[in-house]
Amino acid sequence: MDHDEILGAGPALARQGRGPAHDAQGRRPLPSRVPETRPTPLQDAFIYLSLVVLVCGVAAISALELGASLGDPLVRLPVLVGGTILALVTSDALLRVWRSAWAWLPIDRGRGLARFVWAAVLAASLIGPAGAVWLVLRA
Repeated sequence: MDHDEILGAGPALARQGRGPAHDAQGRRPLPSRVPETRPTPLQDAFIYLSLVVLVCGVAAISALELGASLGDPLVRLPVLVGGTILALVTSDALLRVWRSAWAWLPIDRGRGLARFVWAAVLAASLIGPAGAVWLVLRA
């Protein structure tokens, strides 16, 4: 073999470049991630709780499709359980996005501001589960 680059598993030699230290405008490349310093309370259970919400939603929608009313226990219980867990999971995600927005601001202002938009959308999406629970409780 003529070229050291072909070996791949060997050590990087001094004459082999380690990639550009700066981009085309002379700036250092931005990191792809910012480390999370404080995990949120539900971070480890996020997927499992989301599955519970999915099953509750399927049960409630199926009961409604089969002719149950909003006041029936087959609708009320899944909506109350799923809506409550969905609000908790969404609040946990909102906290993570809010923290990441503040972490990104000093590094890349655009990414930080985009995450503030995500946080606003998550905050607005809390209205849906609250409305569903309210409708079921009124029925």
